[in-house]
Amino acid sequence: MSAVASASAPVVAEIVRSGFVEGHHYGSLVALDAAGEVAWSVGEVATPILPRSCNKPLQALAMVRLGLDLPPDLLALTCASHSGEPFHIEGVRRILACAGLDESALQTPPDFPLDDDAREAVIRAGGSKSPILMNCSGKHASMLATCAINGWDTKTYRDPGHPLQQAAVHTFAELTGEDVTTVAVDGCGAPLLSASLTGLARAFRALAIAESGDERRVADAIRTHPAYVSGSTRDELVLLTAIPGAIGKAGAESCYAVGLPDGRAFALKTDDGAPRVRPVLMAEMLARSGVLEDAGVDADAVRRTGQVTLLGGGLPVGEIRASF
Repeated sequence: MSAVASASAPVVAEIVRSGFVEGHHYGSLVALDAAGEVAWSVGEVATPILPRSCNKPLQALAMVRLGLDLPPDLLALTCASHSGEPFHIEGVRRILACAGLDESALQTPPDFPLDDDAREAVIRAGGSKSPILMNCSGKHASMLATCAINGWDTKTYRDPGHPLQQAAVHTFAELTGEDVTTVAVDGCGAPLLSASLTGLARAFRALAIAESGDERRVADAIRTHPAYVSGSTRDELVLLTAIPGAIGKAGAESCYAVGLPDGRAFALKTDDGAPRVRPVLMAEMLARSGVLEDAGVDADAVRRTGQVTLLGGGLPVGEIRASF
């Protein structure tokens, strides 16, 4: 049973074709102010959801606290839902090598790269789906490395009862300020921890404002190597590059969280899980909160991340537009 019934979620975006509203996206959003209080929200933001890969920076923090010591690019890859580009795959192999492991230790389900060009390159080369190409392989490699550092079993690292996963629950609850009420199974097979949108935004805020310590290490890794967190052609990369000091992570089922170094933070989820509307909503949230007027922000680049054009006969005939 879902936390929030779809019928109760408000419309947050309209699908407009040839001037006709042909459909809607429903969801919830929350914006925190610089003090960490809710500045405004739409829909239900206090009920637990499954934030999917938005959880990865928090899981990465747990691993750093357990002794994982990687250079910033590989720590960013630990937080990633990567595109499967060559530099991502090489990075995953580097993480595994640090622990004396190879890709046979990965328990990610076999997959092709998310990136179209990378996927086509694998297929043209006669390759097939493999665990290392799956977008969560950076996180899994770092989970294995953390187990090796601590002398823990690497065969059962995905088990919710494993000490690695128990530590992740503790860190997650600490940063969200909420008890973990549900431990589900994510698409990659690792434990998936629940939080409200408000708790998720609170956690990203904690990373973004950190001035030192392990939280700052994770945040700086995301800031300095955003292409490792997503890919070289992804909207998340454009957004993080356009806003100085921002950290962010998208997740499946149209989840998205962004934290700014001044303490403002944002989180969203749509009920239908459509990935196309996710950047539209975040761009509008940032605009509504005045972020596009901040010094140093490339407002045009942020707006472009929120532009989804609908085609008819190969020509632009409409758009998906935020409506909250």
